Amino acid sequence: MHIHFIGIGGIGISALAQYYLSKDHEVSGSDLVSSEITDFLKKKGAKIYIGSHKKNRLKPDTKQVIYSPAVKKNNPELLEAEKKGIKTQSYPQVLGELTKKYFTIAVSGTHGKSTTTAMIALILIKAGFDPTVIIGTKLKEFGNSNFRLGKGKYLIIEADEWNASFLNYWPKIIVLTNIEKEHLDYYKNLKHILKTYQEYTNHLPRNGMLVINKDDKNISKLKIQNLKSHPKTQKFTLKQKETKKLKKILKIPGEHNILNALAALTTAHILKIPDRISFKALSEYKGAWRRFEKHKFKIGNRKLEIISDYAHHPTEIKVTLEATREKFPYRKIWCVFQPHQYQRTFYLFKDFIKVFREIPIDKLIITDIYDVAGREKGGIKGKISSEKLVKTIDRTWAIYLPKEKIINYLKKSLKGR
Repeated sequence: MHIHFIGIGGIGISALAQYYLSKDHEVSGSDLVSSEITDFLKKKGAKIYIGSHKKNRLKPDTKQVIYSPAVKKNNPELLEAEKKGIKTQSYPQVLGELTKKYFTIAVSGTHGKSTTTAMIALILIKAGFDPTVIIGTKLKEFGNSNFRLGKGKYLIIEADEWNASFLNYWPKIIVLTNIEKEHLDYYKNLKHILKTYQEYTNHLPRNGMLVINKDDKNISKLKIQNLKSHPKTQKFTLKQKETKKLKKILKIPGEHNILNALAALTTAHILKIPDRISFKALSEYKGAWRRFEKHKFKIGNRKLEIISDYAHHPTEIKVTLEATREKFPYRKIWCVFQPHQYQRTFYLFKDFIKVFREIPIDKLIITDIYDVAGREKGGIKGKISSEKLVKTIDRTWAIYLPKEKIINYLKKSLKGR
């Protein structure tokens, strides 16, 4: 069957495209710009179209169109599919159908989803469960892919809360890492977020299991004891006896990653996987793409350590910088930050200011806000900017630079240090 994907370069939908490629379907897809992901899919056998969306990309033998939630309703390819009577579904809708066919473990929460999903996946692989995995990052263990096809009955997914996407999913185990104000381009406020999470957890069957972070204040606001659909809840906390051992064996730093590992370990306990297997898998975890990813860099004779991280929420920035300080206690730390999305920067402006003022770093460079296609509401762009962030932070070590000037600035500033 020929399946066409709109927005195929997205980190979630690209994993789904790989799922269908692995099942010997013919796959084509379009995206506005090329990327590592679209290049990877092309090598896997997908027909990739780059540039403005066009209705003639739908071939006569196309039987289904799957689109990213960020795709607008007036997208030419989507409109053409509807006109021709081709079955159209969003990525969350299709993934939701898959969750009913497998024993699905869904990892949700504002932060830590990718890392926790990866940890659970690697534990299950080590234990011989042979799971299928759909994750929002690339893993070295998966050949730098965000997808793994398994032969077992288990499906492990990263369940995103944006646009309430996770309401399409029907897992047997839900893992909740934490809940904070986020995606305020969709959610009205924290109350709305909690209400949606409450509805999501009610998707568990009567014999399902909810794994929650006992230390998270917002998770504690959920009416867990009143959930209609299941009786069992497992909690993880930094006070667990396993915490000390995890600090010794994990290759990735930070207290937040200890919590991610505890969530994975708690899930393993539910599946009766022995701790010796779980700890072995966790000790071998190399980290994920753009999650505290380390690179070596040289300017003149000076060697630098570069940490690449996708952190874009104030809390994620805080824990990443804290982990950096933990890893390099005696080194100078320079932070180069590109805000992700005008909406997030506007709604969480005070939180960004607080974090950057409080975390001890030696230099902060903020560049222009990354414009997320299809997710920016009118009027916000004129109210927020990176220059405004820097001005409000009001510290001599915080500066604004356009993206194209950053490399030369770093070369010039760091060469003689």
